[in-house]
Amino acid sequence: MNLSLEFKIREPKVKLEKNPLLLLLHGYGSNEADLFSFAEELPDNYYIISARAPYDMQYGSYAWYAINFDADQNKFSDNEQAKTSRDLIATFIDELIQTYPIDANNVSLIGFSQGSILSYAVALSYPEKVQKVVAMSGYLNLDIVTEDYLKNTFNNLKIFASHGTVDQVIPVEWARKTPAILENLGIAVTYKEYPVGHGVAPQNFYDFNNWLLVQR
Repeated sequence: MNLSLEFKIREPKVKLEKNPLLLLLHGYGSNEADLFSFAEELPDNYYIISARAPYDMQYGSYAWYAINFDADQNKFSDNEQAKTSRDLIATFIDELIQTYPIDANNVSLIGFSQGSILSYAVALSYPEKVQKVVAMSGYLNLDIVTEDYLKNTFNNLKIFASHGTVDQVIPVEWARKTPAILENLGIAVTYKEYPVGHGVAPQNFYDFNNWLLVQR
């Protein structure tokens, strides 16, 4: 099976004619095993698929796009690589639906950090492909969304966004700007903060899992 991205899969424990999909997108410098470690805790009726980002950083580390530093140690993202990854993920969703009995009308993205930033970009660029997004420790970067995204219809899109209040990698102020932008687009958004750094608090996991169960 030769799909656009490498991945790990947990098949649904409860097989339906078509099952919903949870697509996990890891953070910068991680790999597909990272978020997959909590696959067993996620709802039984989903295909749980954890994708590996396309840019190899060596030693089992991968990125959805490069993060570069200039002479003054200012960070900047390679937006062109990010757009390439955005479209790769969109293609990968189509491939998964063709390969497995997945319900195309019940696709959720769960992203952490860089994976969260990409989840927003895919959902706003291709809302017909994604119904739900869990975006943890990320923010909305409109520079990597398709140029004509405002023409899209977001009626079916629901987003659970969360962030640590003491995140030392992505400032919580960046995340706090996101809900208002989404609500202005007519997107239903739930936003929560937790007293942690750049990571997933147990309460965060519990909250988004419950959110997923309620949304079905």
